[in-house]
Order: sequence, then structure tokens, then C-alpha cells
Amino acid sequence: MRRATSKKVLRAAGLALAALLLPACAGLPTTGGVSVGLELGESTQDLDFLPVASGPIEGAGPEEIVEGFLEAGITTSDNWATAREFLAPELQRTWRPAAGVSIDLGTDTRTISSTVPVEQVEDADSAEVQVLLDLVASVDESGAYSDALGASTMPFALERMDDGEWRITEALDGIVIDAPRFATVFQGYPLQYFDLAWSRLVPDMRWYPRRLSPATTVTQALIGGAPSEWLEPAVQNAFPADVQLAQDAVPVVGQVAEVALTRPAADLDETTLSRMRTQLQATLKAAGVAVTRVQFTVDGRSLDAGVADVVEPTAEIGSLVLQDGVFGRLVGDEIVPVADISAQIAAIEEPVVSIDVAADDSRAAVQLGDGHVYAVHDDSRDEVDARPGLIEPSLDPWGYTWSVPEGQPSAVQVSGSDPDVAPQAVANAWPTASAISDMRVSADGARVAAVVAVGKQRWVVVAAVIRDSAGVPIELGDAKQVTQLTEPATSLVWLGPDRLGILTGPTGPRLLTQMVGGPGSAEAAPSDAISVAGARTSAGVRILGASGQLFAHAGSAWREVASGISVLGTRAGE
Repeated sequence: MRRATSKKVLRAAGLALAALLLPACAGLPTTGGVSVGLELGESTQDLDFLPVASGPIEGAGPEEIVEGFLEAGITTSDNWATAREFLAPELQRTWRPAAGVSIDLGTDTRTISSTVPVEQVEDADSAEVQVLLDLVASVDESGAYSDALGASTMPFALERMDDGEWRITEALDGIVIDAPRFATVFQGYPLQYFDLAWSRLVPDMRWYPRRLSPATTVTQALIGGAPSEWLEPAVQNAFPADVQLAQDAVPVVGQVAEVALTRPAADLDETTLSRMRTQLQATLKAAGVAVTRVQFTVDGRSLDAGVADVVEPTAEIGSLVLQDGVFGRLVGDEIVPVADISAQIAAIEEPVVSIDVAADDSRAAVQLGDGHVYAVHDDSRDEVDARPGLIEPSLDPWGYTWSVPEGQPSAVQVSGSDPDVAPQAVANAWPTASAISDMRVSADGARVAAVVAVGKQRWVVVAAVIRDSAGVPIELGDAKQVTQLTEPATSLVWLGPDRLGILTGPTGPRLLTQMVGGPGSAEAAPSDAISVAGARTSAGVRILGASGQLFAHAGSAWREVASGISVLGTRAGE
């Protein structure tokens, strides 16, 4: 523990932590059997033990009591009962630990200081303690995760109790957990929402304390909850506002989740019930709950709910590459042509810079050496954007090609499949950015990620895609900052529905795997890496080197799997 020598430094950090620890939403679940998600076939006996903190030590001084209280944030059982032992009786009744989580760099970076010097503790009856935290992230009351970089101060007031022991009488709501242990105490659960066309499911990551089973946790969050504010313009909840859980628990019996709903559910139409069941089943499975079916009931009577049709991701077969003028899927040592577009790409005489292929292989967005962007399909090649300084284009699942000049981030436009229809400008595109280097639309078409410059900082950001009734992208929602970069990005891809892959360089290229709404990780990339292609699992990631080598994961290292590659293609949504 390090001790500050100046209270002025602590107080100068202001009230930033209070804003993190006092959000206003439905609270993080602390009852109802919340638990770590299990993979299919995984047993609770396979889980690591959750960390456990100790209660107050007899005779501890004010600083030791505060330090112990912060440490007790890792023990979430019984609504943080251990942490409450450090509080005075009145504060035990009013303190709200589930108000949020502040995630700091580590316990050894916390600076604790007191208004009562150690040598005067025996003669004092009250004290004020300040804790300076080096924050990296926060989780709000709804379970939404955000970056929160910088120093912040947490104030405490303490008094000596009748038994002579010090206890905390004033503290902010919420808890503090160090980053190394955050993922052992909290678990990320991707809640599923429908897009605006009711055709695809879109994940919204939330973080809740680990317990025995996540079924109750995610069901409570979905029914009566709301999407994250940044995502809300592009998604919708199948559960009507007047339908709530009738019980506090969701038992899973024989892989069937039994969900008791309030009486308004009995009057719902077949389509709504089917969407509700589909949305909840997908959320439970994404949370690791071993369910095959959701059964709704009202007053003990079963509701007949079907399953709604949703667009499922296509299967991955081989890497998309341009090798010696031949484009297709690299399967083993052979290149298998893509029926509708390979011949058209082979006929292009100009150098090809990038190729993004539609999920159904019907078309591709191609950028040539002159920077112009083309739509390529079975019988034509149509120029869709000839503006100078364009970055690599991105196809979305609706067939629209997204393009934008590097120096004009707000000038995003989309082009449809009809060459006679003028491109459509997308409103509210990255309004605070001064430059953009990468942009990729997700496989669900409801989100778009980008690497932008804001002032002198580089950020990975995401935004909701707002479409009209015909599916045309017309506007972006407010951008959410995902993570800050210390080096320029050379490539950006989606790694499944809730993670991004960012290749950075040029000094010591690294591949960042960043969760949208969660922490990230980094690993070394091949020394001359220039581009990356995504996949739904990390094992499927491919990296292209400047000399034409194609690399794939081989354990924790990279293995060369092909050479002579001039372009590593991508799939729409990856």
C-alpha cells in the first residue's frame, strides 16, 4: 500500500468516481441464482473457485478498514455481505454495492491517505480517508462496460464504534475491483436483441457477478430491460413493456427453461410469442446455459410459442485470397473460384487493393490501385465511388457498399446494387473525428465499427446503423468508444458477433482482440503483417504479410500456410 503525502493531489481528482459509481438503471443482480455461464456439457465442478475476501481485523485503523472494504468487493455472495462488515450499521442498510463497478489498474496502484496520522489513531474518534484510483474501465448499474481511463478519488468518512472498532459511515455506492481479477468475479453475457427488421439477432454485452447458473440473470435483464443507449436506435426487444417475470427464478429442467410471465402475456399474438421465445433462447444459449427450449407460462398454464425465422451466419470454407491473378477460397493448396465474382476479378487489369465478398457470394466490393471502389458481380463491374482518398470499402448484409474518404470521416456514403441509383449519404457519421483509417459493418448490419482520430488520439469506435423501411442505411447513432490505440491501425475486422480484431503497427505489429462492451487482449503479429481477415473463432483468423505470406494461428504462434498472396479478401460482416 502506498500513502500519499498531499491531500491536495487526492482532492484535485474531483468527483469523477462518483459519476461512475452512481448510475441510474436497474441494478446488477445479486439474488436469484446468478452464475457463471457453462459450456454445453460443462459441470459446475469444472469451475475455478471464486475469490473470497476477509472481514475486518480487530484493532484495524481507518486506512486498513478502507483497504479491507475495497478488497471485499471481490466477494459478491449474499449481496456483498463481507464488504458490509466494514460499514457502520446505518450504512450497511443503505449502501448499494450493485450501483456499479469501478475497475482500476491494480491494488498496488491505489494510494490511500487519512486525515488522522497513524500515531494519532488511538486518540481519534473520526477520520476521513481518500483513495486515489488509476481507473481503466467501469460497469454501470445495468451491466454495461465502458472504458474509463484516468485518476479518480474515492472519499470515505469513518467513526470509532462503541466497541472501539473503526467502521465506515460514509461511502459512495458501488464497488471497486482491480482489472486482473475483474473477469474472475464478473462474467460477460451477450443479451440478444432483434434488428429493426425482425430478421437478425444483435448482441449487447452485459457483465454480472458469477454465481451458479446465469439463466435467471439474463432473463431478468432481457425482460423489462433495455438495450445499451448507443445500440438502442438499431434494435428492438420482442418482450412488450407490460410483460414481466412472475417469479424471481428461471429454473432449467431437462434443458427446458421454465419462464413464468405476468398475465398480459396471455393476450399476446403468435408472432410476438415466437419472437420472444427465439430472442430468449438465443440469449440463454449465448450465455452458456444448456437449453433446448424455452417454455412460457401464465398462472401455471403453458403458452404455445413457436420459433421465429432469423438469418443465421453462413459457414466458413477457406480463406479468400487473390493469388497470381486468381481469386477464390484457399482450401488446402487449391483455390476454389467464387462462382459469381472470381472471373470478373480475374479480368481486372489494374492492381487490386481490397476485396470484400457478400455473405451469399453474390457480389463483392473491390478497391483498385487508383483508390476507386467498384461493385463486382456476375455480369458487370460498376464504379460506385471515385472520391479521392477512400479507405477500404465494406459490404453490409443488405448488399450496400460503404465507403468514406480518409480525411472526411463524416462523408460516409452507401451504394446499392442498382448502378442507376445515386449513392446515399449516411447522416451523423463520426462527427467529432478528423480522420478515419478503417470501417467495417457487422454481420447483423445493425452496427458499424471504425478506427478514427479524435484530436491527437486514435480510437476504435462503434455506432448503431439506422435504416429506413427498405433497409437503406440513413444515419448512424452516437459513437461509443471501445478502446484507445497507441499506434495506427492497419486493418480492422469483426471476429464473431461481439469482438473486433485490430492489427496495429508499424513498430512491432500486434493483433488486438477487443470485445465490444468488454475488455480486450493483445498478441504479437507476424513482423511484416499488413492486413487481417476475420472469422467467428480466433482459430480462423488469417494475417497477410507484406511479402505475400499468409499466416494462421498455430497455438500461440503464427504459421505460414500459403505464399504469393497479393490480396487477403474478407467476408461481409467479418
